[in-house]
Amino acid sequence: MTDTAPKTAEDLFRFLDSLNISHSTKTHPPVFTVAESESLRDEIPGGHTKNLFIKDKKDRYFVLTVEENATVDLKTVHKVIGAAGRVSFGRPEKLMEYLGVIPGSVTIFGAFNDTGRHVTFVLDEDLMRHGIINGHPLSNDATTSIGRDDLIRFLGATGHTPLVLKVTD
Repeated sequence: MTDTAPKTAEDLFRFLDSLNISHSTKTHPPVFTVAESESLRDEIPGGHTKNLFIKDKKDRYFVLTVEENATVDLKTVHKVIGAAGRVSFGRPEKLMEYLGVIPGSVTIFGAFNDTGRHVTFVLDEDLMRHGIINGHPLSNDATTSIGRDDLIRFLGATGHTPLVLKVTD
C-alpha cells in the first residue's frame, strides 16, 4: 500500500496540460452504470467507455476499456489478453490501492495513480475507432473527453504501454 493519497481530477488535468494534451470535462450527477450515463450522450460526443477491473490466477491485474454497450466474455478473454487462466473481478481494496478509485469509478485515467505499474491496460480495438474517447476523471461525477492518440500518449507518460486488442464479442 502506498503512503500517498490518490491523485485528484485536478491533478490529472494538470498532468494532461503538462503533456499539452487537449481535454474537456463535463460534470454531472454520479453515474454507477452504463444505463445511468446514457442520458449524457447528446451532451458528450465520442466513444463512451465501460471499464472492467479484473485479475488472473497469478494476481496480475488488468483494466479492460471497451465501448459502453460492448460485451466481454470473461470466460475466454484471458486467452486474448495473455492472462494466466480465467479472470475474475479485482477486489475493491486493490482497485483503491492501485488506481485510487472506488467501484463504479473504474477508468482508464486510473493509470495516473498506478505509479507501481501493477495494472495492464487493455483498450478494445472497436473503441479505438473513435477519434474521441470518454472516461471518468478518477470519480464518476464527471466525464473527460480526450483524443484517441492523446489517450495512448497519456498512458505512455504514466509508464503504461496499453494493449490494443479485440476483447469484445
